[in-house]
Amino acid sequence: MRLLEETEFRPKPMIEIGGKPILWHIMKIYAHYGYRDFILALGYKGDYIKDYFLKQRYYESDFCLKTKDGKISNIIPNNNFEKDEFNIIFADTGLETPHGERVLKLKKYILGNLFMVTYGDGVADIDINKLVEFHKKTGVIATITGVHPISRWGLVKVDKNNIITSFDQKPMLYDYVNGGFMVFKRNFLDILKEGDMIEDALSRLVHQRQVALYKHEGFWYGMDTYKDFVFLNKLWDEDPKWKIWEKKN
Repeated sequence: MRLLEETEFRPKPMIEIGGKPILWHIMKIYAHYGYRDFILALGYKGDYIKDYFLKQRYYESDFCLKTKDGKISNIIPNNNFEKDEFNIIFADTGLETPHGERVLKLKKYILGNLFMVTYGDGVADIDINKLVEFHKKTGVIATITGVHPISRWGLVKVDKNNIITSFDQKPMLYDYVNGGFMVFKRNFLDILKEGDMIEDALSRLVHQRQVALYKHEGFWYGMDTYKDFVFLNKLWDEDPKWKIWEKKN
């Protein structure tokens, strides 16, 4: 509802930042580090996501269509067309399914000993290789990425006499929140239950000391409101900090 202007006719991961769905931006972050195999857990308006990737070549190119027989020819990519190397499984996981159960429904497609999960609305300049290395060293079942959120309100600071000393306009908070970019051992799928949010399963593992926090001190931003949408588009034009796939290492 907080993004109704953008999500009434399309799913949230398909909201465009710089002319590309935020889902595409997230996938580009992973692909930059060599992770190109994706399973998309589809729900609300999932066909919109399928349609985008199936027709992306045509959406971003000039071409000739013969309406009589449907034949397409003379495909000329536009200057900003990027040839992505994604291998995507599109899996229907239900309209109202909690996201933990969505992951459980993907079990038949998850073949490796480790797999990663993230949300479809947050971008970061995170080093995925360092995240995976950290997870392996800890030996735990689950690792989540801790990020510093930005306060949605201005904070007031006072002295011991309750005299205001400063107004901080939407500062970065020092606490950590789960910013997505999670890594799991395969047996995490045995912890998940029907009706679970991911946090439900993580809470059960916390009691077993099987959840680690990878502290990401760099850029992270979650798109939750229309203001966030506007901010990320502005940032894309001025300083896209998460656009690591075009930055030199």
